[in-house]
Amino acid sequence: MKKALIILVTPLMLAGCRVSLPVEQQSGKEDMGYLLFVSPKAYAGQDVQATLDGGQPFTARVVKAKKSARHGTRYGIAPGTRTLTVSRDGKTLYKKKIVVSTQEVKQITLP
Repeated sequence: MKKALIILVTPLMLAGCRVSLPVEQQSGKEDMGYLLFVSPKAYAGQDVQATLDGGQPFTARVVKAKKSARHGTRYGIAPGTRTLTVSRDGKTLYKKKIVVSTQEVKQITLP
């Protein structure tokens, strides 16, 4: 009985061990920062108009604050100090200077 148990358990124990394979090396980070628009109530699930440095506006989807980590759409921008204006239906919801670093996801919380 013990011999049969050892024969069954030994392959299971060996299957738990694995050889370490070479890890892919990262040569450099992409030179981009990201914006994520969140709102706890009113604007969750709606589209807003966002403008960076007074340039061409783009449409951004706002996600509920609780789901932002998994389901939010991130919008790539160049890193640095930027002036961000967010509006909906002609009403300015957010206007502020922000600093975005490389590979940083900056959460913009709307009312």
